[in-house]
Amino acid sequence: MNLPVPASSSTAITVEAMHAHGPAVPGQYLTFTLQGESYGVDILGVREIIEYARPTTIPMMPGFVHGVINLRGRVVPVIDLAQRFGRPATELRARTCIVIVEVNTDEGAQALGVLVDAVNAVLDLDASQIEPAPAFGTGLRREFIQGMARMDSGFIILLDIPRVLSTEDLAALAHVGEGTTATA
Repeated sequence: MNLPVPASSSTAITVEAMHAHGPAVPGQYLTFTLQGESYGVDILGVREIIEYARPTTIPMMPGFVHGVINLRGRVVPVIDLAQRFGRPATELRARTCIVIVEVNTDEGAQALGVLVDAVNAVLDLDASQIEPAPAFGTGLRREFIQGMARMDSGFIILLDIPRVLSTEDLAALAHVGEGTTATA
């Protein structure tokens, strides 16, 4: 399932702003579920959503690296977000998919696949719906969270995708695309 990425309704928000590691800003967010919890990522960093295909396993990668896929000739690492958060591996189901995001590293833009249980929707969030990241209670490291979107059904955790992976992890994954592996 290849879905087009909708254009942002706010021209003031740039891809660079998404990677500034600040609090969540009003705009469009792609929402998805992961082990019963709802998450969102800024749509500006999402490149596409693809149907799950079993990645090729790469030896000596961190446990949360599910493998790599060939995306139109590019080697793209696939991260099991649940494992990155210290939880059990994602169970593969009919709606499991890979969200392709792009993050900036010291070596340039890096495409990453993020394994999720299911993609839900693209939501327009305004400032009144976004709360700051809580100091406790989410089960995630606080620096992973840009904010919390308040919805009628509860909260959606807004992730700071560039921070979900440490600089060292991104550097190791950049070597995957070059055909080499880094030691764990």
